[in-house]
Amino acid sequence: MRTSIRTAGAIALAGLLATACSEGRADQAPPRVDLSDKVSLVSYTSCDDMLNDIRRKTAENVSPWGVGGPVGYAMAEDAPLAATATAKGAAPDQSYSTTNVHEAGVDEPDLVKTDGQRIITVSQGVLRVVDIESRRVTGTLRLVPKEQAWAQADLLISGNRALVLFEGVGGIVPLGALAKVRSGPSGSTYMLVDLAGPPKVVSTLIADGAHVDARQVGSTVRIVVRSQPNITLPPPKPDMPESELRERNRRAVLAAPINAWLPGFQIEADGVTRTDAVKCEQISHPAEYTGTSMLTVHTIDLAADQTFSPDSSISVAADGDTVYGTATSLYVTSNPRWWTRPMIIDDMPMPTPLVSDRPRKPAPTPTTPPERTEVHRFDITAAGSPRYVDSGSVPGRLLNQYSLSESKGNLRVATTSNSETFGGARETSESGVYVLDAASLSPVGSVTGLGKGERIYSVRFIGDVGYVVTFKQTDPLYALDLRNPADPKVTGQLKISGYSAYLHPGGEGRLLGVGQEATQAGQTIGTQISLFDVSDPASPKIVSRFLQEKSGSEAEWDPHAFVYWPQSGLAMLPLQSWAGDMIEGSSALVLKVGDAGIDKVGTISHPNKNKEGSFAPVDQGIRRCVVIGDAIWTVSDGGLKVSDATSLADRAWIPFV
Repeated sequence: MRTSIRTAGAIALAGLLATACSEGRADQAPPRVDLSDKVSLVSYTSCDDMLNDIRRKTAENVSPWGVGGPVGYAMAEDAPLAATATAKGAAPDQSYSTTNVHEAGVDEPDLVKTDGQRIITVSQGVLRVVDIESRRVTGTLRLVPKEQAWAQADLLISGNRALVLFEGVGGIVPLGALAKVRSGPSGSTYMLVDLAGPPKVVSTLIADGAHVDARQVGSTVRIVVRSQPNITLPPPKPDMPESELRERNRRAVLAAPINAWLPGFQIEADGVTRTDAVKCEQISHPAEYTGTSMLTVHTIDLAADQTFSPDSSISVAADGDTVYGTATSLYVTSNPRWWTRPMIIDDMPMPTPLVSDRPRKPAPTPTTPPERTEVHRFDITAAGSPRYVDSGSVPGRLLNQYSLSESKGNLRVATTSNSETFGGARETSESGVYVLDAASLSPVGSVTGLGKGERIYSVRFIGDVGYVVTFKQTDPLYALDLRNPADPKVTGQLKISGYSAYLHPGGEGRLLGVGQEATQAGQTIGTQISLFDVSDPASPKIVSRFLQEKSGSEAEWDPHAFVYWPQSGLAMLPLQSWAGDMIEGSSALVLKVGDAGIDKVGTISHPNKNKEGSFAPVDQGIRRCVVIGDAIWTVSDGGLKVSDATSLADRAWIPFV
């Protein structure tokens, strides 16, 4: 899963809505976890200990329709506060841009990487190495068969090693993999590639479950995977009462072996396949948990001689959907109740329940416990497996990893409560920032009541200052004083039309916002880049706004698509334009950001030459921009273009053939 949490699967949505409206199902309470402000984890002492406990927990939470459910993603001092929009720990000046990441020194997976001498990309199932000086493709490696070219993948690199992370779950068969039929849950695929000569796969990890995210510090990568128990439930019989369905499922759970819960994985290296699972002693659990999901962290050192180590994986009997990392900590968060409720998108009415001849008893009034977000912290300062530190929770649901920030021994978390959830009126929603002690994840302080009737659209923490954007019809940008963790407070706010979906440091006292302009009724009309003056936290101001009507940008939901190059003041992002309901074109928008405003430099586009009859059409839309020296390199599935960074004049086109 990428940083974005805005999309929702239509199938999952339909299933959730149908569940909400089907006869009798209102009586079936969703699995509940008693989340308090402090959630302590305990390690299992043996497989017998784990089996007895997790069988019981899972059986308590099994439903007539199975285990788990579909996942949907939504979308005290009086001295003046010295605010700055300079990124904490910003990298020194260098001649090339790198992936736009949340924390300096903590790399994140993306579809293109560079070390200043070469560009490595992965698209359409093919990894390519491009030499910067000669502007030639010097290495090509097809990772999956052509019929699987749709598979999305990202990269992490260290020296001459690249780790390819496939986002899709199940069905990804690497070229050269041993022919086999895998039982159990589908897997997420990770390939370690040697770049020292012609690119070649050194080893492959296939982990049971869905890929959540990964972070890299130095040469060490931590991969986070979410899995569900692999339990074969008896097929339902026609007209079987739900109580009997549930009881049959409960008996199946209580008879399931320990392997049903142990997160499994396969490692392929040198033509040999090893099948293994996380050891029981390497699995922890909260005092209260459902047993319906498992969170696993796999560790790999890209600089080490060995491939994937089966002994470096640890698991927690919990859920997870968002990953945030610092140089010393890895955080995984989740809202374990979010998938149990249907999503209400905009003002879409709930479907009419099906009519039945059977008598119905009135459905009980939904009683929805308050939303809470679980937070698990792992210490990653030592080599090898991370060390579980502690867990906690905060009210509400966070937007993405930028809703989290660790600073001076504290974790700040921004969430929205009661927004677009079953049983809750949208007018009751509000947002807040909660401060937890990073060592114990116990509450320290909070500020609430932000954007009542709205939800969070973007967050950015910079040092002792926080910025939160909420939106319904207008965009309040809140500035927060976080110097006193026990008493955070709002210092000022700015209301403008539209919203910023991503906030980026824009230099001393400046903040950049990428999002959409909107009418007074809240209807979006086009891509908007805003420059804010935040030098006075009590009075944030708008300096300049650039609007490209009838357009949208991937940078709104994936910050990796945004580049700000402070050496020249250039800001770059992909742009899609449309006419009516049809996409009209795709380009890279290049802007000049100065202290006084934003000016358009121009756009870069790629030639549109799709191959006739290809199984997966090549998308010529630009996805990423990279600055190397005095040139801008733009990346699409069709190839790389080199443009002059000042005039945007074409210098070279490197097609991916």
